[in-house]
Amino acid sequence: MMSDQPGIAPERVGLDVERAAGTLRAGGLVAFPTETVYGLGADAENVDAVERVFAVKGRPSTHPLIVHLSGARQLPDWVAEVPDAARRVADRFWPGPVTLVLRRGRRVPRAVTGGLETVALRVPDHPVARALLTAFGGGVAAPSANRFGSVSPTAAAHVGDGLGADVDYVLDGGPCAVGVESTIVDLTGAPAILRPGGVTREDLERALGCSVPVRARSAVRVPGQHPSHYAPRARVVLVEPGQVIGHAEYLAAQGRRVGVLLPPEFAGGAGACAGQRVIAVPDSGARYARRLFEFLRDFDRHECEVVVASVPTPDGLGLAIADRLRRAAGSRSQTAATPGCSAVAERGDEVFEVGGAGCFDQDEIVGTKDST
Repeated sequence: MMSDQPGIAPERVGLDVERAAGTLRAGGLVAFPTETVYGLGADAENVDAVERVFAVKGRPSTHPLIVHLSGARQLPDWVAEVPDAARRVADRFWPGPVTLVLRRGRRVPRAVTGGLETVALRVPDHPVARALLTAFGGGVAAPSANRFGSVSPTAAAHVGDGLGADVDYVLDGGPCAVGVESTIVDLTGAPAILRPGGVTREDLERALGCSVPVRARSAVRVPGQHPSHYAPRARVVLVEPGQVIGHAEYLAAQGRRVGVLLPPEFAGGAGACAGQRVIAVPDSGARYARRLFEFLRDFDRHECEVVVASVPTPDGLGLAIADRLRRAAGSRSQTAATPGCSAVAERGDEVFEVGGAGCFDQDEIVGTKDST
């Protein structure tokens, strides 16, 4: 649990759900945990509070926000109509990491939708989030609780690090179990995925009984579509899996400070990466997704200036992981950096030295032990 983080007073961090709900009613901003990432919440019907969310994040006002609800029973209150496909997805996956894009109802302010005639809604699957939404009673508009374009927060401490005193209260619900944002599904017509996330394409297709294409470059604006997003301070370079070690060695030989996300099939080659910061990627898609943003933060904490990685195959959660890595690379993916990171490889619950100095303990990485 976070306490005494820079920029945020310890008394504004805790698990006081009633205080958090009261803060929302008063037009304040509350950071709260979901199963995906921490959100920065405001009363979805308070335009001033919603506009403050955009200002605090530095987020363009044309980027819609997701409205979080306490249950599917609230869905008709926020949309013009509830198509059968929406009922099926909600019945199967709510509460859970899937967001539905539907025609907006009259009560939805245009400040929430970025001026669009659609609204994005979901019911999160986290006990603290659901307690907050129940206590508040209305919809909570919330993007991720970080500066626009940066790495999403998966622990309360990350909120304090990124937003500090700009948040009125932080509900600390521990680390997020899914670790990547929700899947966004457009159901205004034929179903389509606008952002891959915590519910897989395969599961959606089974629930809907039809093919669900991915349209990540759709004209429909949704959260997380910016070409450069989820980005650490380090520059991210994406290469083929078999080229990760060689490219990292090449950059290190130029005196650059290198972080490496080592594909599981090449973990045995970690010894070749002496002098670099190496994290061996978990061989489970769910575990990789849960810890991806944590890994990117780790590279920043150790001042690596370039991260070499590869994208996983686009099946299951690999589709969401690949999307986050590509956007983290953005337009900066070909720039590199400077000398000597610690040489450590880490997989699952194990941390082992592969040469060099400055190795870290498991306690230095948030949630090294699986807790879900």
